[in-house]
Amino acid sequence: MLGATGQIGRPAVAALARDGWRVRAASQRGRRDDAWPDGVEAVALDRDEPGALAEALGDGCDVLVDCVAYGAAHARQLAALAGTVGSAVVISSAAVYVDERGRGFDTQDEPDGLPRYPVPMSEAQPTVEPGEATYATRKVALERDLLAAADALPVTLLRAGAVHGPHSRSPRELYFVQRVLDRRPVRVLAYNGESRFHTVNAANLAELIRLAARRPGARVLNAVDPQAPTVAEIGAAVDAALGYSCETVLVDGKPPRENVGDTPWALPHPMVLDMTAAERELGYRAATGYAESMPATVEWMTRELAGRDWREAFPKMAASYGDALFDYAAEDAWLAEQRS
Repeated sequence: MLGATGQIGRPAVAALARDGWRVRAASQRGRRDDAWPDGVEAVALDRDEPGALAEALGDGCDVLVDCVAYGAAHARQLAALAGTVGSAVVISSAAVYVDERGRGFDTQDEPDGLPRYPVPMSEAQPTVEPGEATYATRKVALERDLLAAADALPVTLLRAGAVHGPHSRSPRELYFVQRVLDRRPVRVLAYNGESRFHTVNAANLAELIRLAARRPGARVLNAVDPQAPTVAEIGAAVDAALGYSCETVLVDGKPPRENVGDTPWALPHPMVLDMTAAERELGYRAATGYAESMPATVEWMTRELAGRDWREAFPKMAASYGDALFDYAAEDAWLAEQRS
C-alpha cells in the first residue's frame, strides 16, 4: 500500500490485514501504526525516486492500493506495473464532478460558477477535463489514464467525498472543535446551516478498499458515508462529542461578510453522492456513520491540540485557510451590528 500512514492508509492497512492479506505498508518514513497487526511489514519508500516502487514490489503483488496518486505521471507509473501487480485500488475524489453546465469546484470563484449537482449524484455525472492545473483535473487525468490501461491492470477508482476521521492533516471538523475549546458562545452558519458536502469516514473508505481488493475490476465508484449531514448537523455532532452547546445564528444565503459564516463545507447547493454502484458491485455496507464516528475523531483532535496552537498542530490547515477559520473579531462585529 502506498500512503500507508495517512488518514486513509492507516485503517485500510488494518482492514486488509484483518481480512487475511499479507500487507506491505509503504510510506516516506516507513513508520508503523500501533493499531496494525504484527504481520504488517512497514517499508520506507519514495515513489517518485526512479525505480524505487518497482524495486519495493520485487516479484510483484496481488493488489496495489494507492492512497496518494495524482496526475498522469502516477497513472503511467502504475500502468507500467501491469504483469507485476494483479490489480489496483486507487483513491480519487468527488471534486472531479461538474454539473450539466460544466460548473464544479474549479469554477466557484467565477461569476455564476456555483455548481448545481443532481441529488444524489451517480458516477455517470460529467467531470472536469483532465490536466495538470488543479487538484480535480489531475485526479481526472489519473482516472482516465488508468482506465485506458485497465485491460492489463484492472483498477478500482474510489471517488471520495469530504474525508474525516483521525490522522487528518487538514481536519474540517477543526472549525467546530477549536470553537468549543475556545468556549465560543455563538457561531454563524451561512446558507441556513444546510450546506451538504457529502462526507466519508476513513473507516468506510477502508471497507471499500477491502472489498475492491477481493473483487478486481475496471470501475469508478463513489465513496461516501451512508448519511450526508448538513453543516449544522456536523456542528451538533462535534458538540455532542464534547458535551458542549452554544447559540447558532443562521444566515439565509452566502456568508454575509468575509470570514463570517463560511465553513469548510459551505456549499450553496448540496453535493450528495449515490452509493448504489458500490453496493451492487462490491456488496458494500458502511462500517460507520458520521455522528457515531465523531467521538473518536474529536478525541484524537483534542489530543493533537493539547498545549498547542491550532496552527502548530495542523500547519497544512493553517496554510490553506490562514486566520479565516477563527476570525472572532469579524464575527463579533457583524453580530453586534445585527443586534443593535
